[in-house]
Amino acid sequence: MSAMASSSLKVGAVVITMGNRPDELRALIDSVAKQDGDPVEVVVVGNGSPVPDVAQFSSVVRTVELPENLGIPGGRNVGIEAFGPSGRDVDILLFLDDDGLLAHHDTAELCRQAFAADPKLGIISFRIADPDTGETQRRHVPRLRASDPMRSSRVTTFLGGANAVRTRVFAEAGALPDEFFYAHEETDLAWRALDAGWMIDYRSDMVLYHPTTAPSRHAVYHRMVARNRVWLARRNLPVPLVPVYLGVWLLLTLLRRPSRSALKAWFGGFREGWTTPCGPRRPMKWRTVWRLTRLGRPPVI
Repeated sequence: MSAMASSSLKVGAVVITMGNRPDELRALIDSVAKQDGDPVEVVVVGNGSPVPDVAQFSSVVRTVELPENLGIPGGRNVGIEAFGPSGRDVDILLFLDDDGLLAHHDTAELCRQAFAADPKLGIISFRIADPDTGETQRRHVPRLRASDPMRSSRVTTFLGGANAVRTRVFAEAGALPDEFFYAHEETDLAWRALDAGWMIDYRSDMVLYHPTTAPSRHAVYHRMVARNRVWLARRNLPVPLVPVYLGVWLLLTLLRRPSRSALKAWFGGFREGWTTPCGPRRPMKWRTVWRLTRLGRPPVI
């Protein structure tokens, strides 16, 4: 694909914030403003909070302040719609955590080139690295064989706060699931995108610096993870795979020996996943199940 074709792709970025990391947010926006090629317009969504002062970037930043916290997928969906229905005013949207930082100036340009070269590429998952050590946590490599984070590959899911999505994916597969609030919303979108015929790449050369953290720092982590795991299966899997998928994850959870309080929260979320509405059910095609299997992650784990 020619350089002219890739340069014609318009790139935007969505950042959601709780307003509690103003310095990190400004540093992130600065790293976006320094990207090679055409300017990347940024929409910052204050998720139930005012957006910190970003007036110095007024030429490339728009802000939206929501009266309540809609959760991660809900906030990102508002950011998508700020670029027109399903984000159609741009070709590519970057989704970046507000305490992250693009490590290199060519990330947006690499995204343009990748999407221009592969018309079936729908989503790119960036590599997340600690800014001090350069280490990439195993959980941040979106595949089962995660021992080598420097190996790029086709994958079956992506990282929510460090990715790029072709906006046609939203038009064809739908938005992120608002109901999830936090956890597994990326996999829900990934499965629907794959079912619609799109592919997902993990790219080790596209790097977001982000401090090393544990996901369980979020108070609602264990309940949301369990509830949304059930919702994910109920929404997307063929009926025979639902009990297999959830049985495997129940076993894996027990093998990890969580604390008594964590396990109690997990089982509470698991029950909630069965007893509450999960949104529309659109079971994936069996050929999508086979595609996931060939990519190394059958939808039973």
